[in-house]
Amino acid sequence: MIFLCIYAKINSRNSRAILSAPLILRTMKCFDFFTTVSEAEARNLSPVTLAFVGDAVYSLYIRQKLVLSTDFNTGTLQKLTSSSVSAHGQSELLEKLLPKFSEEETSVYKRGRNAKKSTKSKNASVAEYNRSTGFEAVLGYLYLTGQYKRITELLNEN
Repeated sequence: MIFLCIYAKINSRNSRAILSAPLILRTMKCFDFFTTVSEAEARNLSPVTLAFVGDAVYSLYIRQKLVLSTDFNTGTLQKLTSSSVSAHGQSELLEKLLPKFSEEETSVYKRGRNAKKSTKSKNASVAEYNRSTGFEAVLGYLYLTGQYKRITELLNEN
């Protein structure tokens, strides 16, 4: 909601204004890193938007897990992160997690899996990419609704 208010405010001042992330972020007065939304609000978000957030959540989870459990250099950490965060790696993990999803999580997963995407995977099959988008949508949904313990519960199944 904040983004839409800021966009309208900037756009109404100067219809030729070029919007950029730094400009929008500087305009925001206050933002809590762990801001949550209701489940109804999260359900109203595009599944691809949920996947956008979920991708960041999963990447941060893997990076933090590696940093706190190994003493590898950053190059090695990046390679290990990339293999886990890839569509192929997420699709494999999903096989274990899908039976553990609640009814709501399954619904979000299916919306993400079936959503039209503007990009295509370079290194995964269409099926893997679609499944990983569904997985990321679930993580985004859980994160935005403040269900951090559920995220931990699911990801620690691996």
